[in-house]
Amino acid sequence: MEETQFLALIDQHQGIIHKVCRIYRDSKEDREDLFQEIVFQLWKSVPDFEYRARFSTWMYRIALSTAIAGFRKKKPDITYTSSLPDISDAQQEPGGRSEQLFDAVGRLNDADKAIMLLYLENLSYQEIAHITGITENNVGVRLNRIKSKIQQLLNIK
Repeated sequence: MEETQFLALIDQHQGIIHKVCRIYRDSKEDREDLFQEIVFQLWKSVPDFEYRARFSTWMYRIALSTAIAGFRKKKPDITYTSSLPDISDAQQEPGGRSEQLFDAVGRLNDADKAIMLLYLENLSYQEIAHITGITENNVGVRLNRIKSKIQQLLNIK
């Protein structure tokens, strides 16, 4: 795949990367760093792309793996000063229903975050299974459990 073709596909599907970044990182700066890391990992992995799956499916797999791997790395202890929250990339008012949903999904474990993100993208159980490497039946079972967890988390607020 040529660089121009790759960049066009990234541009076309960048929403996938932004959603993964939103779910797995809290601050704007961390989301930007993760976005760059995901694009880098995609570029490194392009030679392995075999066109057996859609580009977006492959992109989800790489993006989720990169986001989850970032949490496994040892991070230095950093103390941040308090500042005003950045709501420029929020689609609704702070505290709105989508903001609460993102917060609830963000509190799930990494595997559940990945499954819920794919579900919210209206991917089929088959596609979710292919991306995550679990069976379709397991996708259904886990989604039911995740939905229950999210309902509990939303009722806590």
